[in-house]
Parts: sequence; C-alpha cells; structure tokens
Amino acid sequence: MHISPDLENLVPFDGELYLVRAFYPLDVADRYYRRLYQTLAWQAEQLLIYGRRVNVPRLMAWYGDAEAHYRYSGVDHIPQPWTADLLALRADVEAACGQSFNSVLGNLYRDGRDSMGCHADDEKELGINPVIASLSFGETRLLRFRHAQSRHRLDLELAHGDLLIMAGELQHHWRHELPKTRKPKQPRINLTFRRIV
Repeated sequence: MHISPDLENLVPFDGELYLVRAFYPLDVADRYYRRLYQTLAWQAEQLLIYGRRVNVPRLMAWYGDAEAHYRYSGVDHIPQPWTADLLALRADVEAACGQSFNSVLGNLYRDGRDSMGCHADDEKELGINPVIASLSFGETRLLRFRHAQSRHRLDLELAHGDLLIMAGELQHHWRHELPKTRKPKQPRINLTFRRIV
C-alpha cells in the first residue's frame, strides 16, 4: 500500500487509518450519489446473529470479480458484475491507495434509524491485514472506532465525497460502528472496496 506522506495516521497505535476529505469535489460527488442511488441493486438482507435471523438496518449491494465470494454472519454474497461507475470509482481509489481491489460492498443508510453495529472486518476471506477503502456519498454520518483492549475511542464525521482508508493491524485491534441517530438524516451511500483472497 502506498499512502500519500501528507496524510496523518488517525489512530495512535495498533493500525493505520487515513482520511481524505473531499476526495471527490462536490459536483462529482453529487453525480455519483445520484447514479449509485438509482442504479445499484440495493437489497434488504437478514443476517444470522447469535443463532437467529435479524433484519439488517440498511440496504446492501455486493459487486466484484466473479470469484469474489464473501460470507459473513451466515450469508453468502455472490458478486454482481461491476458497473461502469463502480469501475471508475475503483480506479480512483486504487490510485490513491496503491492497492488493488476485487470487490465492493455498498451500504445505503436511508435515514438516521439505519445503522451498522460494532464490528471488525476480520473475516478470513479478507486476509491478515486487509486494506479497506471506504467512500462516502450523501448525508454526513458518524463512524465510531473503539480499541478492543483500551478505552480509546475515535469519532469521525464522514461527509459527502470523503475517502477513508483502513489498513495495517487495524481490524485486529479496533472495532467500528455507524450508530443510529435521532437527528433527521437524508440517505447516505457508503462503498467499501476490498480484496477477497
């Protein structure tokens, strides 16, 4: 992975976390947001949590190379073929990270009630120290990181067009979540580019 030396690692220990504000300027981010919202095959899903099926509080879409199958929480995800927009976004993100990706998970948070529970992206399919690049479009939402052993916490407000890069040992030591909020929120699209090994 090759990250610009101008970027600061936001976590003090046990991993790497970089934030590129306004990776896409407003007009470009607006255009991608509209197209992704309208064209991706958003689906409601259920996950297996502690032995029971639970509705996922967001809509999801999985795209990638044909072999990029991904299994988590008891659900197999077979990738849909890349769209032209996703390929263009992947090329930009790969250039910024110096890393290749073969898949992308899309999450659509429809309002403040949609959320992502506290977790680490540590599935075996992602490899030992995965690089995950996360693009945000639409409404600004809080992403919270918590260190697994210490009480250290980091709150990031991810805005329209931002790029967040998680790398190194981050997934071994830190968990992250996108909590619910009672504040009125418009939809947010998050794309996390990954490499399934």
